[in-house]
Amino acid sequence: MKNNLDNDISNNIDEFKKTAEDCDDIVIREFYAYMNKNVKMCIIYADNLADSQTVNNFIMTNLMLRSNRTYSGKDMLDDILMRALAVGEAREIYDYDALYDSVLIGDTVLMADGADFAVSVSTKDWPTRGVPSAESEVVVEGPKDAFNESVSTNTVLLRRRIRDMNFKIKRYAVGDKSSVSINIAYMKGIVRKSVLDRVTESIKNISVDFIPDSGFLAQIIEENKITPFPQVQLTERPDRAAWALLNGQVVVLVDNTPFAIILPVTINVFFQAAEDYYEKWGIVSLVRIIRYIAAFFAVSLPALYIAFTLYHPQLIPSSLALKIAATRQNIPFPTVIEVLIMELAFELLREAGIRLPAPVSSTIGIVGGIIIGQAAVEAGIVGPVIVILSALTGICTFVIPVNSFVSGIRLFKYVLIMFSAVLGLYGFVLGMIFLMAHLASLKSFGIPYLYPFCSASVNDYSDLKDSFFRAPLFMLNKRGIFSDPKARKRYGGKR
Repeated sequence: MKNNLDNDISNNIDEFKKTAEDCDDIVIREFYAYMNKNVKMCIIYADNLADSQTVNNFIMTNLMLRSNRTYSGKDMLDDILMRALAVGEAREIYDYDALYDSVLIGDTVLMADGADFAVSVSTKDWPTRGVPSAESEVVVEGPKDAFNESVSTNTVLLRRRIRDMNFKIKRYAVGDKSSVSINIAYMKGIVRKSVLDRVTESIKNISVDFIPDSGFLAQIIEENKITPFPQVQLTERPDRAAWALLNGQVVVLVDNTPFAIILPVTINVFFQAAEDYYEKWGIVSLVRIIRYIAAFFAVSLPALYIAFTLYHPQLIPSSLALKIAATRQNIPFPTVIEVLIMELAFELLREAGIRLPAPVSSTIGIVGGIIIGQAAVEAGIVGPVIVILSALTGICTFVIPVNSFVSGIRLFKYVLIMFSAVLGLYGFVLGMIFLMAHLASLKSFGIPYLYPFCSASVNDYSDLKDSFFRAPLFMLNKRGIFSDPKARKRYGGKR
């Protein structure tokens, strides 16, 4: 199949009709311009994707009624582009691929007989949601707006916050079967050039039929595709994305999804919530410490219980050990099976709460947890201590702000359970060493995953001021490790 446009408009129309066969929502309108009745013209657009008022009032009306210049072929189309199209964005296209892409993203394509190129006019009018409130990253204080499924709207939400000409946007179309608009946003002069180049190359080299969501894209561009721990961050909050941009990170906006991708990241980022910078440093520091403790409990509590009760009961206080033994007298299952039953029951309740409608899900989570736990204890299937441990483990996962990191913790929890079931405390320690070694081996676009808990000296230890605790804002006068070393100064203080 030929690719370049022909200077005979009939051939171009026939080729397009052949490709768009059975696409009844595609409008092909042939006409003669008022300026020269001997020159045949044609517009092509997708119904409901293009704004019909723009097509009728600013393209068709100008071409058929308001122009009196007499050119033909290429010169006429050039003159139309310069004089007759009362639309802000228009560009020349020279091949069928660009023609198809233009029509399918809501633009209107104008062709004229005798011209071997066409003009793509921006007439997009997609059906979109308004700017919604954040649902997965809820804050008590701070902005309430969130990204939606329109990449253009999401770009506007960032532009509204960062009014600087150094805020740059690179646009790409990715997808072999259905191209999706992807915008790479960054701050010139702040971002590391090496990071920006790696991100750009990763996006440009993608070869896939379709990008349905930012989470799909994140899995493709991550460097380590085996680990359960995320190497990028997904956010629906424009304020968080703007903060990341001004900190030297890159933000990737994907059309048709309300989540932006922030990269590179470190493990420290997943313990920071958006409102951490809207409240006083004292309470934020306390909450940060609680999050790290909760993460440790979420991954280790079931494994520690197995290790202590099976292999090291002498380390448990005698009164507590006797109570645990008394509650387990009539339990028919080994401790490991008992723990797995309750953990899997909690996973089922979690998944059921996610899939059900909101009014029902909260009822299922609370009532289901209470009833099933109480019934399991009374039936002698599990002991009450296991119910308490499983509930506490689940609550600890809800304290961590970023769900993708929680998923990695949930998965590795079962690895620690297996290690502890076989080797006791030695297995638990061995599993934790394996976890730390794995995390230490990860990098996010060249940035060590465990930074600033390792190699913090490369930035004069300033990143530790925003890690386990958050220092007062006036002390956070240097950007993080993500930024170019020449642009570390944020405000005040010394570079």
